[in-house]
Amino acid sequence: MSRLGPLLADASVALGSAAEARTLLAHAAAVEPSRLALIDQVDGAVEDAFAALVARRLAGEPLQYLTGVAWFRTVRVRVAPGVFIPRPETEVMVGWALEQLAELGQHPVVVELCAGSGAISAAIAAERPGCRQYAVELSEPAHRAAIGNLAGTGVELRLGDMADAFTELDGQVDLVIDNPPYIPLEMWEHVAAEVRTHEPEVALFSGPDGLDAMRVVAQVATRLLRPGGRVCAEHAEVQSESAVEVFSRAGGFVRIADHRDLNDRPRFVTATRAGNLAG
Repeated sequence: MSRLGPLLADASVALGSAAEARTLLAHAAAVEPSRLALIDQVDGAVEDAFAALVARRLAGEPLQYLTGVAWFRTVRVRVAPGVFIPRPETEVMVGWALEQLAELGQHPVVVELCAGSGAISAAIAAERPGCRQYAVELSEPAHRAAIGNLAGTGVELRLGDMADAFTELDGQVDLVIDNPPYIPLEMWEHVAAEVRTHEPEVALFSGPDGLDAMRVVAQVATRLLRPGGRVCAEHAEVQSESAVEVFSRAGGFVRIADHRDLNDRPRFVTATRAGNLAG
């Protein structure tokens, strides 16, 4: 048996984060982090499991892959290698979307493109009950994770390409939301090693300028949205002007605007479908 205090202290120093040390020890002990305060000692099996987790974290494995879970707004979702880890920055865009949904009737139709783990759709389902929700994901590993994360939410999830998804909903959707891949291929070396080594490239990179997927988002939103329907899509900090231009060039949108995240960095673009669907 080993005392919990020294174990946490040593791991906190090694990791440079007391919060990560507590998260990993709680995972090794199979308890919620809040219950660590009730534990004075851990047995050898837990200590060994904790040491192995700390070593893997020090080697660069994302914390969320080690624990298998990630928090996003009010929901906890399962993640694993091959599944993009949801980021806090995206929560601001979801907040904007929820504000729009409050104005769009009792049962608005929502489509999430590039759903990944399903975190965005799960958060909307939890915070805005009553929506008719649909989501599509191209990656099979991410789709498998989303199946579990969206179970019981009522979200209709499909495996496939967003480019031709949900054609039966053309002109009927109130909100399209997406966190597409947006890193330019030429920026590969500038991406944090932890990210580019462990997270799926399909969820990160999108052509020479990083906007290939964004152009598809604009095209899909053009056909899916009803007049007055809204779209929001996340982008890189350096794409505040170019992402807006994508929607301007697509035609059929008004009130195109860029928004900042909680760190005051450009984060997502929004637009409203114009009244003439042929436009």
